[in-house]
Amino acid sequence: MAILDTIGLESNKLFKINFNGGDLSSDGGLLLIREFAAKIGFIRLINKFFKTNDYTDCRIHKDPVNLMQVIYQITSAYFQDDCADELTNDPVMTAILEKDRLASQPTLSRFWNRMDNDTLTQFDQINTAMRKIIYSIEQPEFMLFDLDSTLLDTYGSQEGEGFNVHYQAHGYHPLLCFDGLTGDLLKAELREGAKYCSRDADQFMIPLLQEYRIKYPSLPLYFRGDSGFASPDIYEACEENDCKYAIRLKLNPALIKNAALADDALYHATIENQIDYAAEYGEFMYQAGSWSHPRRVVFKVEKPYGQMVHMFTFVVTTMEDLEPYQVLQFYCGRGKMENFIKEGKYGFDFASVSSHSMVVNANRLQVHTLAYNLFNWFRRLSLPANMKKQRIDTIRLKLLKVAAKVVHSARYTVFKLCSSCPYKKEFYETLSNIQGLQPQLE
Repeated sequence: MAILDTIGLESNKLFKINFNGGDLSSDGGLLLIREFAAKIGFIRLINKFFKTNDYTDCRIHKDPVNLMQVIYQITSAYFQDDCADELTNDPVMTAILEKDRLASQPTLSRFWNRMDNDTLTQFDQINTAMRKIIYSIEQPEFMLFDLDSTLLDTYGSQEGEGFNVHYQAHGYHPLLCFDGLTGDLLKAELREGAKYCSRDADQFMIPLLQEYRIKYPSLPLYFRGDSGFASPDIYEACEENDCKYAIRLKLNPALIKNAALADDALYHATIENQIDYAAEYGEFMYQAGSWSHPRRVVFKVEKPYGQMVHMFTFVVTTMEDLEPYQVLQFYCGRGKMENFIKEGKYGFDFASVSSHSMVVNANRLQVHTLAYNLFNWFRRLSLPANMKKQRIDTIRLKLLKVAAKVVHSARYTVFKLCSSCPYKKEFYETLSNIQGLQPQLE
């Protein structure tokens, strides 16, 4: 029979092809993700907290296992539910989920549609619990909240979609708060597309600020935001929770007037050299009409290289111990957040919000957020030093997309990984790092 299934190539008559190689998978590296998820208690927390409001208890494919299947699929770049049908009997995927076959696309679709506001609350509980575990392994010296929004494209008349003026496109307009030091996505919330970025942003941040202030009282807190979040509600939320902030202000004549002396000084300093870059820094106390009290504003007036027009940057801040130029440097560091957002959108498909229901799409975003964070923790805590800064696409290529043959014996299941894999050393080092972790599990 094997001979009948074998075909040759016209380009080389000595080459023969058949599909009798045995139980093979192209995702052998998922064993590392599964080992890491088990080591840090991630799988245990999913089993403990996650349960949809299901009308029956006799399903073959249980909710926690379905969730882990989706997370493994996202991590492996199988973003669409349809991919489950193609992976039904994948030997690595079925092994790490400890089942004979994967849930099919219709099963996953029904699974998504069972999600509601209760499951959104459960995802918050899982994220909060996981932060505590991760910090038991490696706690940061301070917490840096980087808040921003982005656009997730929608198609058709999906619930909550709208035209966003800033992006000049239809979609959803979620809020995302990252840890600016590690890239962890601390919180995400799907919002209507037409909603302005700072609208209710204080209500989004307050629970997160209170969590850190109560559970990690000795941890200094810092917040950064662009001019879209220049709102008195945000200022007051940070001030009430002892969180220092640096938030850019939108230009207005009053601010420019307060920087007039520095602007004039820059003009005189560059009058004989209109080519090179130059900048002047300063500060003043300022109170806008909607502010309850005056606040410190630092600014930079700069002349870009090869230009004669001056540019102004104003930042309102409570960081009294820093000089104006230091505050501006601190604020400009939030540019890294754009890389975090790109990683989430293109590496983990945050834009997979294809349901008509907005609450289901909100749950979809939370699941993709979980997959993003699981990988980010894995990268930070387990990968060799020479791979820690690499993006998900690179790690997939080097460590996750490894050919594996699965051999079952009476006692063991043996995964025979590709002998010619060029990253065997990094694979073994990653596995050793995982097994050496000592998380404090509840």
